Amino acid sequence: MKEKLNSLFNNAMEELKNIKFVDEFEQLRVKYLGKKSELTQTLRNLKNFSNEERASIGKFVNEVKGKLEKAFSEVIEKIKEEEMERKLKEEVIDITLPGKKFKVGHKNPIQLVLDEIQEIFLNMGFTIEEGPDIESEYYNFEALNIYKDHPARSEQDTFYIDEDHVLRTHTSTVQIRTMENKELPIKIISPGKVYRSDALDATHSPIFYQMEGLVIDKNINMAHLKGTLEKFIKTMFGDKIKTKFRAHHFPFTEPSAEMDVTCFVCKGNGCSVCKNSGYIEILGCGMVHPDVLERCGINSEEYRGFAFGFGIDRMVMLKYGIEDIRLLYDSDLRFLSQF
Repeated sequence: MKEKLNSLFNNAMEELKNIKFVDEFEQLRVKYLGKKSELTQTLRNLKNFSNEERASIGKFVNEVKGKLEKAFSEVIEKIKEEEMERKLKEEVIDITLPGKKFKVGHKNPIQLVLDEIQEIFLNMGFTIEEGPDIESEYYNFEALNIYKDHPARSEQDTFYIDEDHVLRTHTSTVQIRTMENKELPIKIISPGKVYRSDALDATHSPIFYQMEGLVIDKNINMAHLKGTLEKFIKTMFGDKIKTKFRAHHFPFTEPSAEMDVTCFVCKGNGCSVCKNSGYIEILGCGMVHPDVLERCGINSEEYRGFAFGFGIDRMVMLKYGIEDIRLLYDSDLRFLSQF
């Protein structure tokens, strides 16, 4: 038995000499010192020997086991030191190399323009109001003089949640809620997402951003509306830009108008984009219809107001010369990194 144990010890020591990695070491340790190793099995089988043999063999087995454990302990420490040295050599940093530039995120141009627009109106004394994306038909249509048989219903391809609720087609819903709940005078803008059942192409999206503004006070007239919008446009696009107003029709304003600005492509000389007019339409506006005021509990004889609205996406495309609205929603870093 002692010869067998000496042979086992010598074999273990010989194999230990060739171990260079921790995983190899662990396999060898289990082989010679594990629960199923020959050494452990010998200790378990001591009960089969006589008392005299059991004491002698048991003592010798424990001596062999102690020597192996010490040898394995010394080897694992050496292996760990060697592995650490290898890692340090492989991971050495050359401090003379130039630093790596890490890419950082960029604000979407929609957010950049929205921030700029909000700053302009905040400086003019406006406050920001928000409202729910899912609206009742009343707030989305009827409160704005758009009744069930009104042709404007068909012009706004609507996403219906159920018979009485829709995804809002404009942020004018916020204006109604504000007039119902806020003390006069009112001077607010309401930016946010709106939804229309449009096919996605270069100039249309089923989800886009809109900004609407509302002012309600005594003695408000069309001149206040024009002055506010001209101030906004010139601050946004520069003093050289020209503006003009054209009569139009919206159910919730009377009188109503559309505002045109100098074409950003041809600078007013005429091109295919502006249909050779030198101007492009940029927003709709008008004096708040008396019926809308009365429906919100505001005396239309004492108070008047104006409202306006425009697509923020369109502003972005005009400001940066972007021709495809889909670029604003693709999250392509090659595009976004330009802003």
